[in-house]
Amino acid sequence: METFASKIIDFYRSLQIPLVPKAIEVLYPQQSEEVMDVVENFFDKFYNDNSQRRLIFGINPGRFGGGTTGINFTAPKQLSEFCHITHPFKPQSELSAEFIYDLILAYGGVSKFYSDYFVTAVSPLGFVRNGVNLNYYDDKKLQQVITPFIIDSIRKQISFGFKTDYCFCIGGDKNLKFLSSLNDDHNFFARIIPLAHPRFIMQYRRKQKQKFIEEYLSVLKPVF
Repeated sequence: METFASKIIDFYRSLQIPLVPKAIEVLYPQQSEEVMDVVENFFDKFYNDNSQRRLIFGINPGRFGGGTTGINFTAPKQLSEFCHITHPFKPQSELSAEFIYDLILAYGGVSKFYSDYFVTAVSPLGFVRNGVNLNYYDDKKLQQVITPFIIDSIRKQISFGFKTDYCFCIGGDKNLKFLSSLNDDHNFFARIIPLAHPRFIMQYRRKQKQKFIEEYLSVLKPVF
């Protein structure tokens, strides 16, 4: 029987890059076998079972987190320190990853958190323009051309056996609006619960980080 690990690994290996507007670069780190070795180690460690989980959707991978490691909201520093997975990447960190792993620690640690959740993204592929991270919704043409890819990606992930009574959406404005619109059309989930974006928290509300962690926990903990 296939495990979540094997399904997710196959998913990342088989992503089809959509044709995007000129001057936009696609981040698909899992194309690299070096990255996929790390991805496989991660999922074999934390997802080598068939326990039901719920999905947490970010926006799309960024250059210094999932765009490097192939694992959403996980920069090289967190991959080593929290997940204890060796890798060839520079030991850099990333603000969103710092918040997420503080949350994971408060939740009960990586094994507990990843046994309950899979952190994915509305777009599994990331985007860069002029050397800067680009959110899929920041370019209307990009959003339009990748929408079929996003719909297909969500369908495939749901087919792995994730729970669909709830999902969570990181980024309570544009990301939530877009995902909610897709959900209205396709009925992926019974309800979508918004979560404040970690980068916003770490850049503009860092002194309130613990309050935001508690807000995350208040909705993540009771749903099981």
